[in-house]
Amino acid sequence: MIAAVVATAILAALSGLQVLVAAGRPYGRLVWGGHHRVLPRRLRVGSAASVPVYATIASLLLWRSGAWGAPPDFAVIATWVAFGYFVLGIALNAISRSRPERLVMTPTCVALAVCSLLEALS
Repeated sequence: MIAAVVATAILAALSGLQVLVAAGRPYGRLVWGGHHRVLPRRLRVGSAASVPVYATIASLLLWRSGAWGAPPDFAVIATWVAFGYFVLGIALNAISRSRPERLVMTPTCVALAVCSLLEALS
């Protein structure tokens, strides 16, 4: 359960970042390839859309951990999908041209991948 709680805290922080960039705050170098200090409208929409995705993943990991009772069968497969999503995130953030994105988001995705792997294996 510790891994699910850690992942939830990280995802909550990422949600906060996405809300800030969706609102036009100048943290765009950390997201979406880091090409924009302030995100253009289409990327702001994408940032806003990522918040419910993060909430869903956090809920899934908490469910898989048993925090909300016995997880349904689909939670096992979905946890592996989340793990794959974060592994892909590691690769994409690692090759970003934005140094801030590489330095902040790559280790963030590593932590999320480890947490989701621990839950998937539990």
